[in-house]
Amino acid sequence: MSLLINGVSGHLGRRVAELVLERTSDVVLLTRTPEAISGLDAEVRFADFDDPSSLDAAFVGGTRMLLVSLPVVGARVPQQKAAIAAAARAGVEHVAYTSILNPTPVNASAVAEEHRETEEALAASGLAWTFLRNSIYADLQPSSAQAALSSGQLVTNAGEGRTSYVTREDCARVAAEVLLGEGHVDQAYDITGPEALNAADLAALYAEVGGRPVEVLQVDDGAYVAGLVEHAGLPPALAAVYTTFGIATREGALSAVTDTVQRLTGRAPGTVREVLAAALR
Repeated sequence: MSLLINGVSGHLGRRVAELVLERTSDVVLLTRTPEAISGLDAEVRFADFDDPSSLDAAFVGGTRMLLVSLPVVGARVPQQKAAIAAAARAGVEHVAYTSILNPTPVNASAVAEEHRETEEALAASGLAWTFLRNSIYADLQPSSAQAALSSGQLVTNAGEGRTSYVTREDCARVAAEVLLGEGHVDQAYDITGPEALNAADLAALYAEVGGRPVEVLQVDDGAYVAGLVEHAGLPPALAAVYTTFGIATREGALSAVTDTVQRLTGRAPGTVREVLAAALR
């Protein structure tokens, strides 16, 4: 069984590779920049998801693949469909894909449709599949906490909505178990942290760990976009994308809490408090 893993120049793909390589050496790492990959004892192959012709050689001999979703919003659906088609041509039997929690029309986040399209393409491909529907990373919270601690305010358009933040480490451990284990064919796993937090919960955690008071400032979507443009320096289009996650949270699309991490890895999922404590100490 030869395992293919892409995205190894990113945090999630590399961590999955590290975990898998602790248990097997039959691993092929796929990247557009092989020269940048070091410290991993595995074969590294060039794979450019913008160049489908490069994928046939990259995927040859693989039986299972982790398809880490590509990073560029707006470009990744054709890239990922090309990867699925190449996997089928190469004889890959099973593809696990890193999706998002609740990739349905009720999820207003800008990326939900892209993940849904990719899931549908994989399900229709004839390959065995597993959907790893990761919630929002808890690992993104320290930067939000630092900004809130600096200003004394957590500015949000999420209303009273809740998000079941999950650590990247837990997502990687679930992915590794799916690649190496059995019984995961044609399964969709919602991968979440142990609790769903709203803005007031986050502000309280920031204050507790950071040692300064933080108040919640609720704003509408237009004001949130404007704030990201003015204060964070984001382009308006990207600010609008970020704002959709607050809308999805406000509408309840990201609040599910599951036992997937505990059930598949045998370990309790990490918490936002733990991530903040490690980053802000």
